[in-house]
Amino acid sequence: MNQRWSLKELYESFKIEAFIEDMELCSEKIEKIKRWAMESLNGATEANSVAHGKSVIEQYITLENEFGHIFEKLMSFSELTSSVDAKNEEAIANIEKLELMATELTVPRVSFMKWIGGLSNLSELIDSSDLLKAHKYYLLEIAENYKYLLSEKEEVVIAKMKNTGSNAWTKLQELASSTLLVDITIAGEEKHLPLPVVRNMAYEKDAFTRKNAYEAELNSYKRIEQSSAAALNGIKGEVITIASMRGYDSPLQKTVLDARMDMETLDVMLAAMKESLPIFHKYYRKKAELLGYKNGLPFYDMFAPMGEVNMTYTYEQAREYIVNNFRKFSHKLADFADNAFENNWIDAEPREGKRGGAFCSNLHSIKASRVMTNFTGSFSDVITIAHELGHAYHGSCLEEESYLNSNYPMPIAETASIFCETIIKNAALKEASKEEAFAILESSISDSGQVIVDIYSRFLFESALFEKRKESSVSANELKELMLKAQKDAYGDGLDHNALHPYMWICKPHYYYGDFNFYNFPYAFGLLFAKGLYAEYTNRGDAFVEEYDRLLSITGKSKVPDITKVMGIDIHSIDFWRNSLKVIEKEIEEFVKL
Repeated sequence: MNQRWSLKELYESFKIEAFIEDMELCSEKIEKIKRWAMESLNGATEANSVAHGKSVIEQYITLENEFGHIFEKLMSFSELTSSVDAKNEEAIANIEKLELMATELTVPRVSFMKWIGGLSNLSELIDSSDLLKAHKYYLLEIAENYKYLLSEKEEVVIAKMKNTGSNAWTKLQELASSTLLVDITIAGEEKHLPLPVVRNMAYEKDAFTRKNAYEAELNSYKRIEQSSAAALNGIKGEVITIASMRGYDSPLQKTVLDARMDMETLDVMLAAMKESLPIFHKYYRKKAELLGYKNGLPFYDMFAPMGEVNMTYTYEQAREYIVNNFRKFSHKLADFADNAFENNWIDAEPREGKRGGAFCSNLHSIKASRVMTNFTGSFSDVITIAHELGHAYHGSCLEEESYLNSNYPMPIAETASIFCETIIKNAALKEASKEEAFAILESSISDSGQVIVDIYSRFLFESALFEKRKESSVSANELKELMLKAQKDAYGDGLDHNALHPYMWICKPHYYYGDFNFYNFPYAFGLLFAKGLYAEYTNRGDAFVEEYDRLLSITGKSKVPDITKVMGIDIHSIDFWRNSLKVIEKEIEEFVKL
């Protein structure tokens, strides 16, 4: 079965006529928006009438939706190609060209935002048009963020400089990590393997293999630690400068607002997570004991499979398992996943030049998605595919929305993915033997530990990094020290402090996204919110499914607290987060007893 995705639904190649014509069309649409802004917004600070205001906003929304679809197709094809072929020069060149083209929209977009921000009758205008009503949240969000706008000249400079600043640093890091080959000795033979292949050895049954891979991985990072540190400093320094110029209290405040969340939600969720750390420490100590350690669990054995069961899957078996168990929840979800496999939406094969980890790219323009994973046959890999298909399903629930209404906030982004994970894990537990159930339970707790404890450590690390970066650049050695301190604070005595992972700041690409800082707490939000949703599903059964789809369908046009209220969940209450964490606590107590 083919384990490489098909991108021909976007374009056959960079040289075909369709791609070239769409690049020209994209440029034309940019020029059209620029001309429109000059004619409609130049010097205007207020609508002449309700009819005039309605017309101006409708025209802009229509132009942006049209541009969004064509730009998404071109950029997605370029980025997806680059993600599995880091040295593809055509892909890299087109990404840079598109990024530069997009900066041409800075002036008209800023002009429109300032025009919206200056309106005194925005609500009246929205009520005057069905199109505007459909984009109510989009328009109100513009008005709310208006105060953080700089002058048009400053916004243009920032947009253009980012292409040779944070965007360039991001590409450098992606290239360095994607092409890094790990020198490792296996069965007496020297090998040079892609980083994702070696990192996946952390799930191997053999203890020597796990430790050997960990040591080889850490040694390999020494070759790119200086360039990675330079990239991280460049990106975070730019973020601090721009956030300050705009008037944000901190990069974290900007991230929370961009995530359509509020600090109250983040604070109560983090408080609940911190309260829960001792129970996770108890799990890590117990696992260490079972593996024969006395001073906590070494980092290289965090993912060591437990029990005598060797749960491995071929790609075909993974497909069948996922689809069959999705069907127990919903035929719609199962058919969607089956279609994704059948039509080669998934790139699962690890190979040189392919980036590590996994992701899903929702392609609203063609009502499809593409999923990238590095599949080696473990049960964890099956879970990863289910997770990414959850993202894809979320995108499908937004197909009937406009392009502008299809972008959902980061915290909600992990909801459908983790919900799909939960379906597969619970299905596996129901049909498992005692040994298999023990292995699955331990794997589930391990995954939860990553999303609660490790995510908490990443949040601590990034917070400390921003504080230190405000003063000066942070050296590679200092970054390693910050990471080790964050891991010690989060994992406590659960891990062996002499065997941690000082280079976690290199292997996690999220740190290198200039526009998406603190891309860590959304995972915790997604896990705990999904746990709460799954509890609702077990209580309500089939009646829940339709409401779940509706929840996903409104995520592009609401604030997070309003989205969760659809399911009767108050995320400002610490009790909600505590109750979700208690689900994991029960699993840990059961594991300790077993």
